[in-house]
Amino acid sequence: MRVHHIGIACSDIDEAIEELSKFHTILSRSETVFDPEQNASLCMVSTELGLDFEFISGEQVARLLKKGVSYYHLCYEVENLEAVIEKYIADGAMLISPAKPAVLFGGKRVAFLYVSYGLIELVEQ
Repeated sequence: MRVHHIGIACSDIDEAIEELSKFHTILSRSETVFDPEQNASLCMVSTELGLDFEFISGEQVARLLKKGVSYYHLCYEVENLEAVIEKYIADGAMLISPAKPAVLFGGKRVAFLYVSYGLIELVEQ
């Protein structure tokens, strides 16, 4: 299990990436895609920090943005998605969104869980 990316809620993906570029060197950027399963527009950005950011825009994050919150989630890449979901639930996590394919990750499945430190996303390797 390793950190895959940090999810950032935004109203305008291009504008948010421009803001990020003021503080960090952007090495690459994916196309912005719409994922109907998540009902959101999404874009991945890699930085010189070795850290990737996923920018999320749409109805999925509208309530967070109204509250002035832009941090959305921390994502971990895992080998066995079902096993990690089961372990986290057994340890007290709440499953928010069950495993489903993600357009941004080439159909790899993702799941969202709420844990004591906030929302996490798990993406299968």
